[in-house]
Amino acid sequence: MSGEKAGDSAIEGPRVRVATAADGDAFVRFNCAMALETENKRLPEEKVVSGVRSVLEDSARGFYVVAECNAEIVGALMVTFEWSDWRDANFWWIQSVYVIPQYRKRGVYRALYQFVRERAQSAGGVCGFRLYVEKDNLGAQQAYESLGMSKCDYLMYEEPLRSE
Repeated sequence: MSGEKAGDSAIEGPRVRVATAADGDAFVRFNCAMALETENKRLPEEKVVSGVRSVLEDSARGFYVVAECNAEIVGALMVTFEWSDWRDANFWWIQSVYVIPQYRKRGVYRALYQFVRERAQSAGGVCGFRLYVEKDNLGAQQAYESLGMSKCDYLMYEEPLRSE
């Protein structure tokens, strides 16, 4: 990365690792930025702090992965687990994907995804990956498809419960 700066088209591969509690603030910033950017929603920071902390403190909920360039976290994602009784294995759901704008289209998400793929293969008991994406977020959809993911035959539904 010597001599490279944000905005250059190519960077050396970012350093990717499993997140620690010390990375929590980055996830809060990224989640709030992502919600505003993709859905024009302002998230209550205290709720996001609590949600991030819950994952960092309980690996049964999932785990976070970060990508760093020059000791700065430039991208991240969260993995959660869904048991499939049809497959007798877990799907790993990739969620909360965020790459800071000046590092997009420079291989950061590719490095994060490759790290998660390798981790799943070594862990065993993982039958595949799933994620959801805003229907109008064409850039993200293209990134996922370029890595071999494809649209599936399922639609997503939800019913929000009243907040506590």
